[in-house]
Parts: sequence; C-alpha cells; structure tokens
Amino acid sequence: MHGEYKVPGGKLVVVDLETRDGVLADVRVAGDFFLEPDEAILAIDRALEGAPADTDASGLAARIDAALPPGTQMYGLTTEGIGVAVRRALAHATDWTDYDWQLVHEPPRSPALHMALDEVLTAEVAAGRRPPTLRVWEWGAPAVVIGSFQSLRNEVDPEAAERHGFQVVRRISGGGAMFIEPGNTITYSLSVPDALVQGLSFTDSYAYLDDWVLGALGDMGVKAWYQPLNDIATDAGKIAGAAQKRMVTGEGAVLHHVTMAYDIDADKMTDVLRIGREKLSDKGTRSARKRVDPLRRQTGLPREAVIERMIGSFRDRYGLTDGLVTAEEMARAEELVAAKFGTREWTARVP
Repeated sequence: MHGEYKVPGGKLVVVDLETRDGVLADVRVAGDFFLEPDEAILAIDRALEGAPADTDASGLAARIDAALPPGTQMYGLTTEGIGVAVRRALAHATDWTDYDWQLVHEPPRSPALHMALDEVLTAEVAAGRRPPTLRVWEWGAPAVVIGSFQSLRNEVDPEAAERHGFQVVRRISGGGAMFIEPGNTITYSLSVPDALVQGLSFTDSYAYLDDWVLGALGDMGVKAWYQPLNDIATDAGKIAGAAQKRMVTGEGAVLHHVTMAYDIDADKMTDVLRIGREKLSDKGTRSARKRVDPLRRQTGLPREAVIERMIGSFRDRYGLTDGLVTAEEMARAEELVAAKFGTREWTARVP
C-alpha cells in the first residue's frame, strides 16, 4: 500500500507498507523533507512496524515521538503528517495527479443558481458522471451567502440588504456568512471524489484542499497560510474562508468552496451583516474592518489577473482541461433553484 501527504506549509511524506495479521509491516517512510540525525528515519520505520492497523494518525504520531533519538530535528515534516500518510495508504487514497481535472469558468450566474450548481456538479462527481472539477464563479448580483445552519435573522439586516441591493441565499455547507460584491470577490469550488481525502480528518482535509491556492498566492508574492478550521490568512489579516459538504451517494464526493476578498467595502459589509462582538473577539480584533485584508492591496494585480494566475497554478500542478456545465446539469440546477435555493422556505429554514 502506498500513501502520500503534503504537510501543510511543509514537504511531501510518502509511506509504503503492508499489513499482516492486523498490524503494519514492511513500513518505509520517504519524502523531500529534512531530518536530522540520519538514523531518525530508521527509528520512524521501526516505530510504525507492528502498530495496529486501526491506529489513528495521532496514535501513530505518539509512537514515532517516543522512538525518535534525542535532539531530532524535523524540517517540513511532522510526526502527525507521517501518521496521516499512513492512514491514507491504508485507506487506498488517491492523489491529485490521479485525475483528469476539468475547469468550469462561465459567465455570471445568479447567487441562487451558484448554490444549485455546487450541489449538482458535486453529485455528478459522486456518481462518476463528471470528472473532478474546479469551478471559478462569476457573480451576477451582490449577495449574502449564509451557512447551512446559520440563523437568517442573526446574520443579516434585511433592510440594509434590500437598500444595498443584496440578495440573500443559503448554501448547503456549514460555516459563516459570505459578503459578495461581484467585482470585489473571487470564489471557486472544488468538487472532488471522496477517495482524494481518504485517511484525512475533517480538519486535515481543509488544509489539503487549500494547499494549491496557498502556492498560487505565494507565486503572486502573498505569504498565506491555512488557519484552522477554515480560513486562509496572512500577517495583514484574513483573505479567504472555506466551507465543505460531504455527499455520500454513489462513490461519495466532497464539495470544498472558498470565497476570497479581492477588495471590500467594509462600511457596507458591517451595515448588511450583523457581526457580533463574540465573533470578533475570538479573532483577536475589535473591528470587522481589520479582519479582512484584500488581495487587491496585497497583489497589486487586477482581479482577472489574480484569477488567471490561480487557474494557471492549478493547471501547472495537476493538469486542467477547459469544460462547461452540460445542458442536463444546468436544467437540474434550475430545477433546484425553483424548488429549493430560490425559496423562502430554504433561505429561512433557520429563521
């Protein structure tokens, strides 16, 4: 069995192993990390040898920690990351490069239609009728997108939303509210087979699916990192938030979507959104304006150029073929708008 895992902000860990009588055997750990002293790599292999095959990543890390020589130094590597690579090997997880990725980047769509397309395309990936897909959104109208479990009245000031021309929609994933202005926002979705995140915890899957965009931002001069559970941050502040939804039909699939602030009208945002003091306090800031630092200021690039470079970075890493939403997928999405995402019953399902 073979497993790979890129440690967030670090290096690639590769594990090859077998199982015999319910325990790990013939374990070999490799990768492009740095490790001192040399004999530490043998200690890692020995620590994993004989471990029960159902040991979780934390338990495997504990075995390694106890076996490492005194003074061991790891660079680009963590014992937890080794544990995750083992779990991915045991789960027969796939890798990004195992797939033929498709790009969908189409003209602006209504907020409700975007919500429906996420559900439809991810369901098609789960059913095996669509390849793994990177969809870059273009927004047809300003919107507030609330999380699946958020209270409508607690998150949005309806009078301010109407005054500023914002539509309010609810997505299928959890997480917080997204403040959307078409020219100021970059949003993308990944619809991926469940096999891609096998062996990863829920938290680890966020970091794993965000890693490519951190590389893309780095190429644009933005030093960004994953901040648990679902933010992408820089020294100057948050630049993006992610959310996920797991689909268990067919072979299973994961929807991972991210909204990035290219620019922001902080006064309008705080007028439309009801951002509570408790939410601000756990971010270490007193002002909603200081929570977000736009990509426009950090890159100095037009929005379209940022998107183009993000797509180019993904294509260089994993390959990417231009595609589109099929007529059948669009028809199903429009049905979902009429029956679900465009209805008051869905939007206000948590009043």
